[in-house]
Amino acid sequence: MLWYMAPAADWEREALPIGNGALGAMVYGTLASERLQFNEKTLWTGGPGSAQGYDHGNWRAPRPGAVDAVQDDLDAQRRLDPEAVADRLGQPRVGFGAYQTFGDLHLDLPAAPTPDGYRRELDLDHGIASVAYTHQQVRFTREFYASHPDGVIVGRLSADRPGSVAFTLRYTSPRKDFTTTASGGRLTVRGALADNKLRFEAQVQIRTTGGTVISDAGGTITVTGADSAWLVLAAGTDYADTYPDYRGDDPHAAVTRAVDRAQGRTYDSLRARHIADHRALFRRVALDLGQSFPADVPTDRLLAAYTAGASAADRALEALYFQYGRYLLIASSRPGSLPANLQGVWNHSTTPPWSADYHVNINLQMNYWPAEAANLPETTAPYDRFVEALRAPGRRTAREMFGSGGWVVHNETNPYGFTGVHDWATAFWFPEAAAWLTQQLYEHYRFGGSTDYLRTTAYPVMKEAAEFWLANLRTDPRDGTLVVTPSYSPEHGDFTAGAAMSQQIVHDLFTNTLEAARVLGDAPDFRRRVEQALADLDPGLRIGSWGQLQEWKEDLDDPADEHRHVSHLFALHPGRQIEPGGKWAEAAKVSLNARGDGGTGWSKAWKINFWARLRDGDHAHKMLGEQLKSSTLPNLWDTHPPFQIDGNFGATSGVVEMLLQSHHDAIEILPALPAAWPDGSVRGLRARGGAVVDIDWADGQPARIALTATRTRRLTVRSVLLEDGETTLRAVAGRRYEWR
Repeated sequence: MLWYMAPAADWEREALPIGNGALGAMVYGTLASERLQFNEKTLWTGGPGSAQGYDHGNWRAPRPGAVDAVQDDLDAQRRLDPEAVADRLGQPRVGFGAYQTFGDLHLDLPAAPTPDGYRRELDLDHGIASVAYTHQQVRFTREFYASHPDGVIVGRLSADRPGSVAFTLRYTSPRKDFTTTASGGRLTVRGALADNKLRFEAQVQIRTTGGTVISDAGGTITVTGADSAWLVLAAGTDYADTYPDYRGDDPHAAVTRAVDRAQGRTYDSLRARHIADHRALFRRVALDLGQSFPADVPTDRLLAAYTAGASAADRALEALYFQYGRYLLIASSRPGSLPANLQGVWNHSTTPPWSADYHVNINLQMNYWPAEAANLPETTAPYDRFVEALRAPGRRTAREMFGSGGWVVHNETNPYGFTGVHDWATAFWFPEAAAWLTQQLYEHYRFGGSTDYLRTTAYPVMKEAAEFWLANLRTDPRDGTLVVTPSYSPEHGDFTAGAAMSQQIVHDLFTNTLEAARVLGDAPDFRRRVEQALADLDPGLRIGSWGQLQEWKEDLDDPADEHRHVSHLFALHPGRQIEPGGKWAEAAKVSLNARGDGGTGWSKAWKINFWARLRDGDHAHKMLGEQLKSSTLPNLWDTHPPFQIDGNFGATSGVVEMLLQSHHDAIEILPALPAAWPDGSVRGLRARGGAVVDIDWADGQPARIALTATRTRRLTVRSVLLEDGETTLRAVAGRRYEWR
């Protein structure tokens, strides 16, 4: 439970999020006029039809030999200035667009209450935000939730004295591209974005117990004298994820159908359906760190008092933050919607930071790090569909920019298939992004084991990304290995050939693709090509003059560099090239210590995962503490600053990595347990290979392990609880195994 003793005054820092994947809303709990800011994830400017024009980021005029010329210069000069490369390979971005707020619903009360006993809360287990207060001896309650099974946002206002509920509903938006009408207790908002003519519609139906409902033709609805009132909101656009037009049906019919169906149910039925659906996902994992929530301490004060120590209150905040990340993923990524963007599904602006887009040089990928291991695999369906939809525009970019087959996407993208480049020198060139995006698809297979999924969804995307790199790797004249060139290590330094992250990502892609090809029995010729390329590939791992894992192929690392990106440790996490205890792990540790424990929110979250993979639970916990102390807002959103949701997801992933790892084909129990969590338990984590794992521990040591197999296959489990520290069993799907 997140709870507070005052209404929210600030959208970013204080309002509370609800969502069903496609729809999201921020609940303020304000008194004189409740404010519900809401979003529909496809409401985007830019793309086809944009007033600026749109080119998917592809070069607007041919540049024959442009990439080859940069490669030749890198062979000769070894380093190139980012601005110079951007001048040659980039171009100003046009028609990219930005995610839009849909607007705000206001529920204006007849008179401002003078409240007593005010409480505003977000119940993670129910998926419901609520407000309660007493005014003139009447207890008023509001609750709001976003239902995935019914595709609507629902709100209810009630009081413990009959006839006490009264308000006027109205809609506002910072844009002027809409009309509002009201009739029969239903408010309709309809319009088209001025920029690209994307059509949008929202409908809100009011129902009451008792009282009267008056609809004004100007677009307001007034309720008086009701015992209770509830509203149902649906919204949509005519966006479709189909290249090249990205347009589908007018949203009117679908929005009307959703509202009609929902308001045809009882409020109790809607609520019960929502809770059952939400809990079916949320309750799969339970984490007990020996926490104790102080009954009289609201969440903002709990955060302010947090010391990253080992107190029961500190552990309460850490456990809450872990589960909040799972809640946010459920709320912002469900089948039938776009994936979670830089702000999940929530945005109150027409010009949000970084357009609230899909940065694919880590941020979109990080959003889904906890999905598999934290037992929310259904949330990855929008990610899969989004990546699949990038292939068609990505093929064109590969053909026109690189003269090759395969598909590619660079540093950031949008719902309109932006796969090309812009001209921000330190963040425009990242053709490895497509290869990295495929990693999550293969991880879904490694956890779930469905060869049908591998064959139909993951492998075609992986293979085509591999074909791009088979065509575009270049032999390095320095040593004859294959390298990515031009290569840029996000988001600093010079352009070089064979930067560590570039090489490690391609190594990961080839490794995963080769494994998948063998599972599926794909053509031997393709497998041989990948095998040979992998053998010839520079792996992106070398140790520099001060013991560091080098960020570039040449020893250019500055020990005083504290840049937030530690991209050259991709092979440690989320990759799997580096195993703990070896020389590469030690070099990675040197690099991490040199970069320090600072950085922005998402950077600290990544470092939790790094240190956990290095089996240093205390340092991983320190990074969790740093994130909570200095990169977390009172509503527990991660801040870059400003708000970016990837840090929430990265931290949840990091907590899992401290308790359970399986990336090296063995299930590792408590690989990085910090001293601050001496006693505890976790239920429902997933491991690669097909297992759901429960762990109890005491005095820093495992006391009980329970494993439920989800596939029939051999599994290796490692723990000090086991004889000789390891056991291998032929696990049978559905069977439970236990060790004490």
